[in-house]
Amino acid sequence: MSGFALFDTAIGMCALAWGPQGLAGVQLPTDDGEAATRARMARRFPALRESLPDEMAQHAIAAIQGLLQGGHDDLAHIVLDMRGVSEFHQRVYAIARRIPPGQTRTYGEIAQELGDKGLARAVGQAMGHNPFAPVVPCHRVLAAGNKPGGFSAGGGALTKLRMLAIEDARPNGMASLF
Repeated sequence: MSGFALFDTAIGMCALAWGPQGLAGVQLPTDDGEAATRARMARRFPALRESLPDEMAQHAIAAIQGLLQGGHDDLAHIVLDMRGVSEFHQRVYAIARRIPPGQTRTYGEIAQELGDKGLARAVGQAMGHNPFAPVVPCHRVLAAGNKPGGFSAGGGALTKLRMLAIEDARPNGMASLF
């Protein structure tokens, strides 16, 4: 069974799409509300119809809702359908998924883990194209100097900071960002 569904969270109306291979995408809230989120999902996944979530999707929804309410589930148990995601992006996302709630890394640190600190900009671009936020927690990846950097979800960097505040994020063992 495949489809997409909208669901409410502490930061607004989110959505996810699923299929037999796992989650195909997650949508954080848009600035324009529920109708815009629904329309965006229909454009992103034209072959899917809005429907009741299957058991796997229900589990993912509950886990995402919990995280966005301050839970500490790292969501690593959620299976992602990575078809169509480049091998480089998959490597970046795998590293990002290991960042626990409440902690952060920088683009440069992820680039260094990939073997080349010069890849920091490419890491940032991968985060900007992340189709699975917050399951792939791009909000936990910061620019140099632990600055928020950009964020492609509705609300931009303010949404990123809000999500980090919910997690009481502490970059690299420092005091809270807030």
